Amino acid sequence: MKAKRLTELALLTALASIIFIVELHLPNLSPVPGVKLGLANIITVYAVYRFKAYETALIVAARVLIGSMFSGNFSAVIYSLSGAVMCLIGMLFIRKIIPVKYIWLCSIIGAIFHNLGQITAAVIIMKTTAVISYLPILICSGCIAGAFTGVCAGLVLLRQHRTKSG
Repeated sequence: MKAKRLTELALLTALASIIFIVELHLPNLSPVPGVKLGLANIITVYAVYRFKAYETALIVAARVLIGSMFSGNFSAVIYSLSGAVMCLIGMLFIRKIIPVKYIWLCSIIGAIFHNLGQITAAVIIMKTTAVISYLPILICSGCIAGAFTGVCAGLVLLRQHRTKSG
């Protein structure tokens, strides 16, 4: 991997980590566990359309590990990683179908997969299916947050395109 590419990936990882840490300090929007904006996913959605799959996976894995260190909640790694992996797989598959101008839709699908991954991890860890009752709320809030992060990622890509061509 070339130094320029590695630098870009490192900067995006740092930016995603900073966004995640800042979001930790925002008040919860909902009393339902797991409902949050997921602003660091702006970087993930952007990377899905801008970088190779393994490069995006490196950003996501590093962000999850760094985020768990700064949050002080290492047990959250399982939930974060399961959600992030499912989200990434879903978005990498769907980006082949959905053009970049509909990146917000890819982000919504990623948010749904993220919630499915986290609920699956919760069912396995807690050994109960009761947590599935959170799924409708998580899916609804995830769609809203996914649309927002997708629009933000789309604006970044648009701005980048204008900067390069202008």
